[in-house]
Amino acid sequence: MSPAAAIALVTGLLLATAAAGVVWRLRDGRHRTGSGARVDPSDLRAGGTRATLLQFSTEICARCPQVRRMLSRLASALDGVEHVEIDLTHRPDLAARYRVLQTPTTLVLDPEGRVRSRFNGVPRREDVVTALTALTAPQETR
Repeated sequence: MSPAAAIALVTGLLLATAAAGVVWRLRDGRHRTGSGARVDPSDLRAGGTRATLLQFSTEICARCPQVRRMLSRLASALDGVEHVEIDLTHRPDLAARYRVLQTPTTLVLDPEGRVRSRFNGVPRREDVVTALTALTAPQETR
């Protein structure tokens, strides 16, 4: 391989890696609409009367403690909202069941246990508040 071809190959790999990193960073923590699938109540210790913030984490997750603190504060500030954390280290079966590919992953559940919103990675506080407001706001028709 000629030196010019090797430099071109290395440059192409660096650009592809940088582009993949930018895409990953932009997608991390973004709000996604939930599937509406129900979460098995036996998987939860408790649930909120208006909403449940279900956080999946692991023991080695570096970002999970900051998400735990944020979600706990939000839940304690809002009536009827509970924060439940499940450690996938001890319950790996739930990772496949709820399609958790990274930690932290947060699901916003309605009172019936249906997934209404999903956050993969560290969610922005404002996005979680918006998801909770949309879920807990009184609506004429449901």
